[in-house]
Amino acid sequence: MAEPRVPGGRGAELDLPCGESVGVHDLDMGMREYDCACGASHAVVTDVHPPSRFVPEFLVEVLRETVDTDDDLGEFGTPHIMGVVLEEFPDEVVSENVEEDSDVGYALVWVTDFDSRRLHEIVVELLVELMEHAVSHAEDDDATTQFEEAMLDFDVPTFVDQYREERDFSGPHDRAV
Repeated sequence: MAEPRVPGGRGAELDLPCGESVGVHDLDMGMREYDCACGASHAVVTDVHPPSRFVPEFLVEVLRETVDTDDDLGEFGTPHIMGVVLEEFPDEVVSENVEEDSDVGYALVWVTDFDSRRLHEIVVELLVELMEHAVSHAEDDDATTQFEEAMLDFDVPTFVDQYREERDFSGPHDRAV
């Protein structure tokens, strides 16, 4: 008997921002991009992807020590990062909770209207904003000044290019440029 297409249930379909749809069973854990029938590539992120997909592990550790999470998701991680992206781009990101579907291997999935390269830049930009906000609350003018000066020299596209080249991406689209 066929499984009904119920939101969050087995066989859930995601209505993408481009107007197309994709079944969660077409999105596997190793996928970083989905080549859509609309002709575009959409970034794919699941909760099992580590935050180090976007930034080095040492920075992930700093964020985990600094950011208090107030939810059932535990320490700061990919779901929190994607929550910030979703908040910033509500019309360009869709997500689905598929924890009831044990066949997919992940509980949460996000698909964006932009490709994985652009998503990577957006994530880095949002994390820099988050860090700047945290530094501004430290009430240490020297730390704030140092951070702001360091950010003047920080080029997000260059960082993303270098990080993507150094990272060992295994998906068909996330490889060294």
